[in-house]
Amino acid sequence: MDFAPSPRAADLTARVAAFMAEEIAPVEADYHRDLAAARRDGDPWQPLPVIGELKQKARTRGLWNLFLPAEHAGEYAARFGTDGGTGLSNVDYAPIAELTGRSAIAPLVLNCNAPDTGNMEVLLRYGSQEQKDRWLEPLLDGRIRSAFGMTEPGVASSDATNMEATAVLDGDEVVVNGRKWWTTGIGNRDCKVIIFMGLSDPDADRHHRHTMVLVPTDAPGVKVERMLTTMGIQDEPLGHGEVSFTDVRVPVANIISGPGEAFAIAQGRLGPGRVHHCMRLIGLAEAALEAACRRGLERTAFGKPLVNLGGNRERIADARIAIDATRLLVLNAAWKLDQGGPLNALSEVSQIKVAAPNMAQQVIDFAMQIHGGAGLSDDFPLADAWTNARTLRLADGPDEVHRGMVARLELAKHR
Repeated sequence: MDFAPSPRAADLTARVAAFMAEEIAPVEADYHRDLAAARRDGDPWQPLPVIGELKQKARTRGLWNLFLPAEHAGEYAARFGTDGGTGLSNVDYAPIAELTGRSAIAPLVLNCNAPDTGNMEVLLRYGSQEQKDRWLEPLLDGRIRSAFGMTEPGVASSDATNMEATAVLDGDEVVVNGRKWWTTGIGNRDCKVIIFMGLSDPDADRHHRHTMVLVPTDAPGVKVERMLTTMGIQDEPLGHGEVSFTDVRVPVANIISGPGEAFAIAQGRLGPGRVHHCMRLIGLAEAALEAACRRGLERTAFGKPLVNLGGNRERIADARIAIDATRLLVLNAAWKLDQGGPLNALSEVSQIKVAAPNMAQQVIDFAMQIHGGAGLSDDFPLADAWTNARTLRLADGPDEVHRGMVARLELAKHR
């Protein structure tokens, strides 16, 4: 078991760190102020010009599409800006994802943001050449954004086989009907396509009833009913929306992989993507712990630095232990994925889905506490960070489902 990054990955990680320090950190506070102003007076869903400027700088440096997987990148890594011209293993990408997790905008700047990365991996692994030409290449080029429509308001969406929205074949077309919500990315003005998961054959076995189909956002019958808030936050310029689909017709060629393959695609999509999320959460927790330590050393109460009050030293130690332990757990899952794919890491991926957001939430909560009232405000990024960690305990599937998977696999060893 080897978690050491390759020399190329180590070099890319160092260069991403330098880029974030030199280009992103100096402008990020201004970016958030400008975004807040756009919420009041303008259009927060139109990406601010500084994002485009940073994207061009990242691409010039070869720090673009770094999420591309080694086994599927092919010619695309060379054509669309990844320095070295090939993709990265999960272990190699993990420290890069951790670094980008420290910033709210770094994943978007490097074209490594969800849900686009997961959607691009779906098209890489399962898409036809026509689908790659029409949708994958513009996504890799950063010219468009995308959304993923799976979760529905009317069913328990933690079970993907519950989805009731339909994608029914009708001659050489697919007719899409239903309602999706928490459709991430739909608010962005550059979002041009949705990967839609719909029921296509109710009589098939439960893992072959659903189909994934590419639905252009401008297709007749597609309507964004509303943008949703996550604990009061809209997450501009991507956002999460509730979208209705009314007799939407798209060509059969828009089906990904084939009818009834949605469940298999979802499982393939969600494995590597969760390593990305979990490593970003580790970066988020690292940034929160750094903020807590600085605040605790700089502020004095009752004649002592805050770090010397109320068990804060023990909390700092516990946070360091939790972050490092979770990082090793995530690297183990990444290594297992690299060795044998999603089926080789079912338990490990489920473990990190529980461990990483819970750890990050606890560390960020401590950082908020040591900041006092300021930790709840927009003056610091901690409230947004906490909301992000809390959200991922549901967006990646509820903790209970993942614990159930870990327990089922563990018990199977003893039957």
